[in-house]
Amino acid sequence: MSWVEIISAVLGLSCVFLAGRGSKYNFWVGYAYNIFLFVLFWRQHLYSAMLLQPVSFGINLYGHWRWTHPREEEKNSKGELRIGSLSPAMWVSAFTVVILCGLLWARVLQWLPERWPGVFGPDPSPLLDSLVLMTTFVAQFLSARKCWECWIVWLVVNCANIALYISSGLYIMPVVSLLYLANGIWSLVSWRRKFGKRE
Repeated sequence: MSWVEIISAVLGLSCVFLAGRGSKYNFWVGYAYNIFLFVLFWRQHLYSAMLLQPVSFGINLYGHWRWTHPREEEKNSKGELRIGSLSPAMWVSAFTVVILCGLLWARVLQWLPERWPGVFGPDPSPLLDSLVLMTTFVAQFLSARKCWECWIVWLVVNCANIALYISSGLYIMPVVSLLYLANGIWSLVSWRRKFGKRE
């Protein structure tokens, strides 16, 4: 257990708590969270999770802009970005991307330590690490677009992360992921209700 993991846990919990309540301030906390997670995952040789952070930072920027600059037809009664939904075609596309890109990236994770053994240690769970990475990208993109289904995907990500973190020797992050699960369930119910009311 390290101070980087402790700070990451606090930032992560703060970020998802704010996001679940529709607060645009979740993005500011999210930027710091990305930085600390990058350092944490580098130390644990979780390279997919580490490489996720710069991309996640970019998705956060996009989401921050979308949430604070909605088009007129996207605004709710408070002038904020209205909660949206996914079409069946988008679900199929997301699932296809996760599987195909996940399998490809898992192979890259196995190849990196072979190619540069002095830089990259062996990933303890390359396939799980890779599939979690791709599913997280989908969840973040849906969150940035404020689709209520993002919370379904986050629940899957958090369950997988618990297994991944335990297998990697992290102590606080599995507990944090359990708390994410609780917040995700609450947020799923809350966002689905608001979507139904077109708030």
